[in-house]
Amino acid sequence: MANNYKRGDKDTRPWGTWEVLDSGDGFCVKRICVTPGNILSLQLHHYRAEHWIIVKGEAVVTLGDEKLVKKANEAVYIPAETKHRIQNNTKENMEFIEIQTGENLDENDIVRFEDSYGRA
Repeated sequence: MANNYKRGDKDTRPWGTWEVLDSGDGFCVKRICVTPGNILSLQLHHYRAEHWIIVKGEAVVTLGDEKLVKKANEAVYIPAETKHRIQNNTKENMEFIEIQTGENLDENDIVRFEDSYGRA
């Protein structure tokens, strides 16, 4: 098992920020903040599944061919190999907790299909 995340890791992205709250064998827990009007890339992961729990604001989640609106206390499960993205169409920050599970947890396990910031 490989987990390349450790508690306290953080990064600023064009859409907001992420921070690792906890990490261990086969899992990683991140707090992710998406600033108003921003969207993450349409992506998939080969080696990990993700559970997203919205904790603040409202999110528009793309899961495969579906678009779902999720609010605080609502959750989404994203299996490995499933295209997904999240966006914040509101004027307030949107935050969610992401729980990654899998045998190989690495920031490089991202296949981008579309990206508003030129990273695809």
